[in-house]
Amino acid sequence: MNLAHPGYEQLLAEISALVSAHAPPFIYVNDPVSPRNAALVVNSAISSLAQSSDALLRINHAQVNAVACLAPRMLYDTVLNQLAKWEVKWEAGCANWGGDDQRWNDNLDGFLHGLTAVHSFIRRADAAGPSKGKAKQADEDLEDSGQLVIVVERAERLQDQMPDLIVPLARLAELTKLDLSVIFVSDLPWEDMRPPFGACPDPYYVDVLPLSKDALLRRLSSVFEAVSSQSLPAAIAGPYHPSLLRLYQQFLSVLLDSCSLYLQDPNELQYIAAARWPGFVQPVLDDHNHGRQHGDDVDMDADDDASLKPPTEDVRMRLIRIFKPSFQAALQTLYPRFDHAANWAAMNYPEAELLLKPASETHPLPEAGELEADEGRIADLPRMAKFILVAAYLASTNPHISDLRMFGRGTDEKKRKRRARKTAGKSGTAKAPQRVLGPNPFPLDRLIAILGALLEENDVDQRPPAPEYAIPGEYTDMEIARVGIYNTIIELADTCLLHRMSSADKLDGPPNFKCGVSYATASALAQQLDVPLNDLLWDPA
Repeated sequence: MNLAHPGYEQLLAEISALVSAHAPPFIYVNDPVSPRNAALVVNSAISSLAQSSDALLRINHAQVNAVACLAPRMLYDTVLNQLAKWEVKWEAGCANWGGDDQRWNDNLDGFLHGLTAVHSFIRRADAAGPSKGKAKQADEDLEDSGQLVIVVERAERLQDQMPDLIVPLARLAELTKLDLSVIFVSDLPWEDMRPPFGACPDPYYVDVLPLSKDALLRRLSSVFEAVSSQSLPAAIAGPYHPSLLRLYQQFLSVLLDSCSLYLQDPNELQYIAAARWPGFVQPVLDDHNHGRQHGDDVDMDADDDASLKPPTEDVRMRLIRIFKPSFQAALQTLYPRFDHAANWAAMNYPEAELLLKPASETHPLPEAGELEADEGRIADLPRMAKFILVAAYLASTNPHISDLRMFGRGTDEKKRKRRARKTAGKSGTAKAPQRVLGPNPFPLDRLIAILGALLEENDVDQRPPAPEYAIPGEYTDMEIARVGIYNTIIELADTCLLHRMSSADKLDGPPNFKCGVSYATASALAQQLDVPLNDLLWDPA
């Protein structure tokens, strides 16, 4: 069972131990990285226990996704149908369990009676199972007919769609007087979802930690093995040939080194790997096909399974050198889903017979910043958009405590005193600069404030005459309050030059962004605008 979910062995063991020993009435599973995987592991553990041959483990469980439940009735019907193992059929009029005479989905009270009716239905089904000689023993076991387990995936959506159901679901065992357990699986901590005034009991809290690199490598490698066993026969050379497993693992290791700092969801990493792997391995397949066409190193008496030999170490290192810079471009395009993986893979396919060329003639594929420059997205930007990107880079790189240094300067004070740089002693450890660690998120109002400071100091000479603005800074305040500034920010986010970190459908608080351009791109834009970028950076090293 652990082999089906590599990396989640601890969660699998904990849920199995809880459910097999009669789980607590309310369990909260928090996975901030990949709640979908956590829900899959929880359901897999409970299903395995429900199908166990152990007579002491009599478990009936239901799994419901809060995203799909737009109304309480949908949640009620889904839970009751799954507990009763009732299949809704179109030919039968899509009738729910219980028929038209009993409606368990009208309100919460009807749902509670429906759970009691389902429990009695399961007891009768268990009593009808044994033979007549064991009927007496079955009657004695009616009171111990097992437990009911209800798993609510994406439970945080209950806050928006059905907030009145959070407390009843948390107290469902208390309200029904049944051996019942409710499991919430969410990416939010319970403190952010807990109803006020202590209405909910404290749950049994299960915290799922992010997967380590080794766990991610094992999980993503297991996908290759599953696809390899279901794909074309081993005699046909393809991207998922079994002999390419070692190359795939080395490819994954380099991919994780490039992307795991910004992304830890194994599903998203697998999506990027699936888009980049066919192009990565295509030179090996081309070299193999070229050798077979010319009869090079082909043993006609050998088995077909060994016809595709794994590449040598020199070939692996050469492929990694060529393709590694393109992993960041794949991350910036495929993680926010700005392009389909198949379309992106087709657009970034390597040239034919790449390995047949001398190593001196092959160059690394362009990385994200170079791709943006080649596509003209940076060179053709308006002047105000370039100022916004420079301000976004400063907001992502500098700590917020350094903003006062920029805002507090007067109009004539163009230069600042450089911060004294302290070198770490022998016993200390040197801290890497922020631009190496990656961008930090920042709120929209901070971006607008930094933009105003940049415009006030570096855009005064380019402005048309405006005698109506006599107060210093008045023209800049008017510029940054224009609707066009906000429209430009949205357009930059749509083109992946800015990354929106907060949900677009939330109105509480300003939205958060991350800068999507590299230091080289920001430096080039600063040179075009005559902005001293290194003087404004908190740690330019």
